[in-house]
Amino acid sequence: MRYLIAMLVAIAVAAIVTVFVSPLLANLAVDRFTFESPDEVGNLEDGVYMLTSLAALLVGWVIGWLVGGRLVSRPAPPA
Repeated sequence: MRYLIAMLVAIAVAAIVTVFVSPLLANLAVDRFTFESPDEVGNLEDGVYMLTSLAALLVGWVIGWLVGGRLVSRPAPPA
């Protein structure tokens, strides 16, 4: 059950970050540099999107793992 919760939270966090945070970070990164071709702009945007999504997936997994650990019942010790 803990794995399921971790996966669901990771997917949800990654989706939210990909939609709302990644475009902002990609624009900030592109605005900081000058480029010689549009391909360089696209490569940087793609890289920022992928790294942001990966980081969000990992953060979501950790949050889900911790929440799932709290919800799992532990077996009673033998008497």
